[in-house]
Amino acid sequence: MREPRVPDKEGHGASPLRRLRILFIVASVLLVASNLRASITAVGPLLDTIQEGVGLSTGVAGLLTAVPLLAFAALSPVAPGLSGRLGIERVLFGALLLLAAGILLRSSTSTHPLVALFGGTLAIGLAIALGNVLLPSLIKRDFPARTGLMTGLYTATMNTAAALASGISVPLASGLGIGWSGALALWTLPVLAAALLWIPRLRVGPRRGDTRHRSLARSGLWSSALAWQVTLFMGLQSVVFYVSITWLPAILRDGGLAAAQAGWMVSIMQLVAIPAAFFAPVLAERGASQRMVIVCASTLSGVGILGLLLSAGGAGVILCVILLGLGQGACISLALTLFALRAPDPGRAAELSSMSQTFGYLLAAAGPPAFGLLHEASGSWSLPLLALLAVTVGLAASGLGAGRDALVPSRSAVGVPEEG
Repeated sequence: MREPRVPDKEGHGASPLRRLRILFIVASVLLVASNLRASITAVGPLLDTIQEGVGLSTGVAGLLTAVPLLAFAALSPVAPGLSGRLGIERVLFGALLLLAAGILLRSSTSTHPLVALFGGTLAIGLAIALGNVLLPSLIKRDFPARTGLMTGLYTATMNTAAALASGISVPLASGLGIGWSGALALWTLPVLAAALLWIPRLRVGPRRGDTRHRSLARSGLWSSALAWQVTLFMGLQSVVFYVSITWLPAILRDGGLAAAQAGWMVSIMQLVAIPAAFFAPVLAERGASQRMVIVCASTLSGVGILGLLLSAGGAGVILCVILLGLGQGACISLALTLFALRAPDPGRAAELSSMSQTFGYLLAAAGPPAFGLLHEASGSWSLPLLALLAVTVGLAASGLGAGRDALVPSRSAVGVPEEG
């Protein structure tokens, strides 16, 4: 059964039944989005406890964030091809089931906790990779006249859940007496809720827009300078984000904050990212070029990092966290919006998303462990924060290219046949 696409003017002049159906589609998309970061951001505030419980060094602990990013990079190239064969809806449902299994495995207190911890983390990363690549394509397909608005909504939802996970991880672990494994296992519940809401959409098979999606190797995008600029912007903003959620609690604890306070600071960072994540793509969609919005967002992140470098435990730390959160929220939503704005059609958007997340997350995966190793080598957080500040300079530079008024070449323009 083929599900008709949501019209360009979503909901305007539609019957009550039609509006209800559109609301259901929006709700299902947002519930999936709410599970694309929470299971990862919940780890940072509990990292010290996990290190003690499993026996991890600082450098190896950084891999708990790097492993999902490597999984993002590994699976992103094949996600468009999977959606072409099975349909976006079915692939996303499978991703939700894999995510739930990964969360449970990661939280297992078996006789091999280290294997379970990293095996579950890998499964989580593989599952989230599918959602990362395919949700922007689904939005371009189903909401062609509301791409910026829907991207803002889903990014804001993702950040809200991520902030909640950071803030309540320590209180759940200690307050309920369930430890770090129990606190992480609870994030299976919203994943299962999303899977249940997604079931009615499984009757929809591959659509014409889905079947045009091809693997990264066959996309012909590798020769596009614009595609590489979008990829670099995606990767560098991910470096800043994942380094922050992994190591900011430790930076703040060494600056004098209690563990729970440090966890809530990470939560505040992500909460203030929500309005930025919502409004940045809406503003970006209004103009042909997104350069100004991108430079402003990158600057906010850089100023926040500079403030942490100068006073990680001082009275102004909350302002630094807020600035960093605003910059990160805007940058991630802009990166996701660029997949649609720089692509001529939904199939190309999936391919650009796949390329950007494959190479972007390979770059981002090096961030958390490298940050941890720099800290171990230098004995302080100054050198790692200086390196992160340099990353924001590169972020702004790549954004100037990615934000220009241009489209990546169509498949026909690079000699790749349009099949399906």
